[in-house]
Amino acid sequence: MRAWLVVLLLLVGCTPAAAPTAGAAGAWTPPARTKTTGCVAHDGLPDAACTPGAVDGRVGQANLGQTICRSGYTKTVRPPRGVTDEIKRRAIRAYGAYTGTDPRNYELDHLISLELGGAPADEANLWPEAHAANGPRGSEAKDAVENYLHQQICQGRTSLADAQRAIATNWVAVYDGLPERLKKEVGEGAGEG
Repeated sequence: MRAWLVVLLLLVGCTPAAAPTAGAAGAWTPPARTKTTGCVAHDGLPDAACTPGAVDGRVGQANLGQTICRSGYTKTVRPPRGVTDEIKRRAIRAYGAYTGTDPRNYELDHLISLELGGAPADEANLWPEAHAANGPRGSEAKDAVENYLHQQICQGRTSLADAQRAIATNWVAVYDGLPERLKKEVGEGAGEG
């Protein structure tokens, strides 16, 4: 029966879909990175062609309790500083040092944060986020969104894929919709389960 199905698919010009990455079922698939230079951040958001986001294939809807919803998880996957410092320098060059050339003006940010199943060292998921870009749209505001979405996932109120898509496509819109009390819950990993 299976051989018949393969022959039929080949006859109509289709091929079977690739099997999902182990452990990643239920994760969102961001678009491919299409640019590595001439990147432009705007309104607190990275350039979607340079930083579309990337997910960690080890994190999926079925294993949230063993991964992102487990206390201390992000410490087990965070890349060492030696790796991220070099990525940060490349990212600042790619984005044209929009808040000056001093690396201290930026946080090397995971667009899809580690606490939401973002890829730890994939440059499609990392960008130089200004600490104080456009008033309240800097790195601390995004931390509040990460914390909120992490809580929503781990409490079963939203799916992993929906949270990953929301933060990667327009985290500022999520921030704008948060109650004021949640906008103050900031700090890297503050929402880590």
